[in-house]
Amino acid sequence: MLATLLPAAVETAPITLGQIFWSEFLGTAVLLLLGGGVVATNLLPKSKGKGGGWLMINWGWGLAVFAGVYVAYRTGGHLNPAVTIAKAVGHAFDSTVELAPGIAVNVTNILVYVVAQFLGAFVGAVLVWLTFKKHFDEDCDPALKLGVFSTGPEIRSYGWNCLTEAIGTAVLVLWVFVSGHTETAVGPLGVALIIVVIGNSLGGPTGYAINPARDLAPRIAHAILPIKGKGGSDWAYAWVPVVGPPPRRPRRRPADPPTGRPLLNHRPRSPAAGSSNNPPSRQCTNAKGHPMTDKK
Repeated sequence: MLATLLPAAVETAPITLGQIFWSEFLGTAVLLLLGGGVVATNLLPKSKGKGGGWLMINWGWGLAVFAGVYVAYRTGGHLNPAVTIAKAVGHAFDSTVELAPGIAVNVTNILVYVVAQFLGAFVGAVLVWLTFKKHFDEDCDPALKLGVFSTGPEIRSYGWNCLTEAIGTAVLVLWVFVSGHTETAVGPLGVALIIVVIGNSLGGPTGYAINPARDLAPRIAHAILPIKGKGGSDWAYAWVPVVGPPPRRPRRRPADPPTGRPLLNHRPRSPAAGSSNNPPSRQCTNAKGHPMTDKK
């Protein structure tokens, strides 16, 4: 099964619905495992990487996207319902737009993409919990434990929070479409870097989910899992990362220059994925309410 998901399989056989599912499922699971893992490393008590800071989280999420996109290369590495839906909207204006090379835009394929992304994000979040199980068992501010799974605003104002998410997602989706029409075609590395720059530039207010699956599915995992002292899952905010990412009409592919030389060299379009996290700023305390320090 895995062999059919490799880049070499693109030109050998048409992709099936099962392969679409497993490609996006595995890619999104890797995204959340590595992305959620870097947040857990930064936030949870007695972690060797505790207190690594915002840049550590942004770079961790960027490289998590890099890894996830490669895993889901066969399906274009969407890993993000906002990207999949944007592709569908683009197809309405330009019939040449596909979900990925050889994968048509239709209702069935879109549903398989989105379901796989949400399930993959859920499984990735569960794997983070299993990896850090003993650290989650430590006495700590519940907001920090929730921060491993989902985003939250520094200043709660739902309308402005939603606008912030929409702007960040628009930058991501615009880059995804435009980068596919460039000579460089840097692919997964390029999308990793755009995730880092969105986090550094626009992520401060909300933690830049910019991906409904990345936030909602792990939030559900947080609500279901038996996490010691976890507190609530902040469902009042849960709709913002889902509504915030808007579909965008892509630019049409540029016409060939007058010389007749093709503008593109038939390179695969740069794939895309989803994003990061916003660690709450409150400090861990022990059972007596005193600040906790790292112990190695």
